[in-house]
Amino acid sequence: MALDTVAIATANPETTQPFAELGLKGDEYARIKEILGRRPTSSELAMYSVMWSEHCSYKSSKVHLKQFGDKAVKSDALLVGIGENAGVVDVGQGYAVTFKVESHNHPSFIEPYQGAATGVGGIVRDILTMGARPIAVMDPLRFGPADAPDTRRVLPGVIAGVGGYGNCLGLPNIGGEVVFDETYLGNPLVNALCVGVMKHSDIKLAKAAGAGNLVVLYGAKTGGDGIGGVSVLASETFGASGPAKRPAVQVGDPFVEKVLIECSLEIFAEDLVVGIQDLGGAGLSCATSELASGGSGGMKVELDRVPLRDATLSPEEILMSESQERMCAIVEPSKIDRFLEICKKWDVTVTVIGEVTDGDRLEITWHGELIVDVPPRTVAHEGPVYSRPLAEPAYIARVNAEVINPAIPQTAQEIKAAILMMAATPNLADKSWVTNQYDRYVQGNTVQSQPDDSGMVRIDEKTHLGVAVATDANANWSYLNPYEGAKLALAEASRNIATAGAVPLAVTNCLNFGSPEDPGVMWQFAETVRGLADGCLEMGLPVTGGNVSFYNQTGDVAILPTPVIGVLGVIDDVRTRTPMSFERAGLELYLLGASDENLSGSEWAYLHGMRGGQAPIADLQREMRLIKLLVKGRTEKIFTAAHDLSQGGLTATLTEMVLRYNVGATITLANPGINLLVETPGRIVVAVEASKVAALKAAAGDIPLTHLGTTGGDALVINDVEISLAELRTAHTSTFQKLFG
Repeated sequence: MALDTVAIATANPETTQPFAELGLKGDEYARIKEILGRRPTSSELAMYSVMWSEHCSYKSSKVHLKQFGDKAVKSDALLVGIGENAGVVDVGQGYAVTFKVESHNHPSFIEPYQGAATGVGGIVRDILTMGARPIAVMDPLRFGPADAPDTRRVLPGVIAGVGGYGNCLGLPNIGGEVVFDETYLGNPLVNALCVGVMKHSDIKLAKAAGAGNLVVLYGAKTGGDGIGGVSVLASETFGASGPAKRPAVQVGDPFVEKVLIECSLEIFAEDLVVGIQDLGGAGLSCATSELASGGSGGMKVELDRVPLRDATLSPEEILMSESQERMCAIVEPSKIDRFLEICKKWDVTVTVIGEVTDGDRLEITWHGELIVDVPPRTVAHEGPVYSRPLAEPAYIARVNAEVINPAIPQTAQEIKAAILMMAATPNLADKSWVTNQYDRYVQGNTVQSQPDDSGMVRIDEKTHLGVAVATDANANWSYLNPYEGAKLALAEASRNIATAGAVPLAVTNCLNFGSPEDPGVMWQFAETVRGLADGCLEMGLPVTGGNVSFYNQTGDVAILPTPVIGVLGVIDDVRTRTPMSFERAGLELYLLGASDENLSGSEWAYLHGMRGGQAPIADLQREMRLIKLLVKGRTEKIFTAAHDLSQGGLTATLTEMVLRYNVGATITLANPGINLLVETPGRIVVAVEASKVAALKAAAGDIPLTHLGTTGGDALVINDVEISLAELRTAHTSTFQKLFG
């Protein structure tokens, strides 16, 4: 194809351009021509198409996401908020922590290993660009039915990709989820979270300030992988037979990224960059336009200077390529020699590709010919904004009116069968088959990881300051009531932080939904954002950033609304954390919080083919009192163990607690059938020494306390039901091995 320059575009305004094939609507293409005062060049069209895609521009979600600003929490801990690569919070002792969660859903369906691996690589670079050393990752995952043939294709590859990339980087995987539901068949959710740590003075931002400063590309060479990934793949609804367009999924090399991390941290330590941006979605189109629009001037780039793995790539392909392990830095001329020297030391490819100007344009040349001349903000930040039609979907009234009454086990035999069934069902079964593929302890600072309620890492080896992170989403509740579902997910993630004794500090999110062109999906999304914004405001937790993933839909079947909420908390001394379970006999077990009999959205209802009823109403004031009690239980050494009740209710919690250290328990319950299976939010099982019971009762205040029983023995005994730990363990641990080998 002949080179399409700005001069040619100006002289040939009627040239037909494939804007629709690149994902642009007719009115969007018209707006680009209006901005430029001419038709775009093919390179400009490529840039606008990827940057104005749903995945990059948030064009369908912006009008709703602004609630996070309108209802923003005034937090002294928040150092960098929404708008940068990742949020940053102050955790004390001069340390700052950055964390974020993003999606790589569609690529992981097409090519499970590389889709998941590059999802991890991308989120790690987002953390790195803030100036932080990545210290841990997490992976909230959703798949179709566990026994579906396509799940057997996708899940092993995704797990191998997450583990393979993270393990090679030397990053511990400290938590996540594996959840199965038929709506994710053909559209798995692969969300990846990363946590990084730095000193306050080390924070870096994505800006290209200072005329005459140099634009430096370093890391891997640019190839043809991932071209159009964000505009074509993540911004398209899959047909019933899969995606209509199958652009190449990015191909990752974790060893290149590991070297890039160490090289970047040495560069940061010597204060050699003015601004920094990774090359993820939209590649160079994103990095150059965002750096230029984040700064105070313009930018000139010589595209032919970009190091290539494939010499046949056209300028358009170079601008759209999403090749991994690349970074773009803004460097003062006086510091470039040292920058190049460090890259040479680490054997990292590095090239000066341009400079910052005092103008207001992003200009890109190809062998001296001007092929891009655009206002950078129109590419990066001023794309289309849609107020899409939204309407409560018809199913809401129907399912909310349903009476959920699955058969409740009554006899001892039925109760035993129910406990074993719940222990073995894929959503609740032991996930060691997954987590054993991850290195959880590399770097030596992991304090707790799977299957604990939250992951925890030590930040300072002298003071033992640490952070805890949890991700949660109950899509069954979000399906019944998206507003309450978001609040309930926020409460659960916060509660999971607090069970260990950490204080919740900040929130990130990955909002996974079907097509925004469906008014019902947009209503689900709008209600979810409203619920999360209201919940964070009430709990005093700032939203530091997040990700929206739309078009998670196969044909007419959208996924359940799945807002994955990540909460980060701080703990002053990780050595004093409250463990998830007990290691000895003779402890008293108490249930904190009141139980009801609403099985709507529960695993027991799901196993009986029921998806209806009324979701619980979140009581965030009660949740905050519970969190204070959990933190006090640690600091005043009241608790020996604490474990959250969530999916699977009391039966799942007791199963996990007794199997953790192979210490049984004897429990007495009124109405054991319903009380074992109900999933009322805001409840915790705690183990305390007999001498601490009075202190527990005094600390609990108005939080209901129910004595459950005592620890000890080699069985789980509930009233007249006795299950040996050996039998319970077999049920709990054999499921994944049977399914996936």
